[in-house]
Amino acid sequence: MNGPARGGVLVLTALDLEYQAVRAHLSGLREYSHPAGTLFETGQLPDGGRITLAVTGEGNPGAAVLAERAITMFGPQAVMFVGVAGSLKDDVGLGDIVVGTKIYAYHGGAEADDGFLARPRAFEAAHELEQPARRIARTGSWASRLGPGSPAALPTVHFKPIAAGEVLLNSRDAPLARQLRRTYQDAAAIEMESAGLSQASHLNRGLPAITIRGISDRADSAKHAADEAGWQPRAAAHAAAFAVTLAEEIMARSAAGPGEPSAPRAGATQNITAHQGGAAYGVFHGNMYLNEQAGRGPAAADDPPGPDGAACRSPA
Repeated sequence: MNGPARGGVLVLTALDLEYQAVRAHLSGLREYSHPAGTLFETGQLPDGGRITLAVTGEGNPGAAVLAERAITMFGPQAVMFVGVAGSLKDDVGLGDIVVGTKIYAYHGGAEADDGFLARPRAFEAAHELEQPARRIARTGSWASRLGPGSPAALPTVHFKPIAAGEVLLNSRDAPLARQLRRTYQDAAAIEMESAGLSQASHLNRGLPAITIRGISDRADSAKHAADEAGWQPRAAAHAAAFAVTLAEEIMARSAAGPGEPSAPRAGATQNITAHQGGAAYGVFHGNMYLNEQAGRGPAAADDPPGPDGAACRSPA
């Protein structure tokens, strides 16, 4: 068998349940084996985009190692960690989605006589991935992927930081829970892999990375009850639907090129969103611009150039 094609989007999961939720959206699946034994699958999206999948198991170290292997082997244009997480906030409910705007590697620190002294490390989500994710959340264009048995109302999508460490938190009163509230108060969810993925992304020249998590429990003593009620598969399905929609968007925008309209998709708008008197409103590297070909007069001297060299400014 020939080696894998380069490009596409890499999606890593910690659990087989999460893996299957993403895999259900793909066709034309092919398996590839790394020399060290790691198995990867590639599959096609309906628009022809390609996703590479792998299960890392629980924990940041495994996520980092397998992300590095996959990045070297497949050369993706973006990487994601997709799966379930525990909520740290009362307003982030079961079945909701948290898109990690920042990943806290919260275990860094020092123990001293006066307690634990945090040495925070954080990884920001890639701007070029976060921007289309916000648009997908606004438009609800991912809803069509939820399939039968989907909730009557779309789950809420939160753009918040995520805490990633090596502990499965099942208590809101444990020392770790108190530490998180004190030092990482804005974290909305907790899980065990995204710091590893983020480190691999950082070490690969800032390869764009983002984490998408469905909330399956509240990181408290009721986790077992939430699991028995079936929230893990539901939360995994929600995260997978959103992630696959985002992956499709990423690849469509990449194929179109900077500042060019991406291929139209069901429920989605194109990069160029309006034309007035010859002036085109659009998106360049995730930011809105107005390309002044005509209709609004000359651009100011300090207006930045647009993607084709024409002067651009934000629409009034």
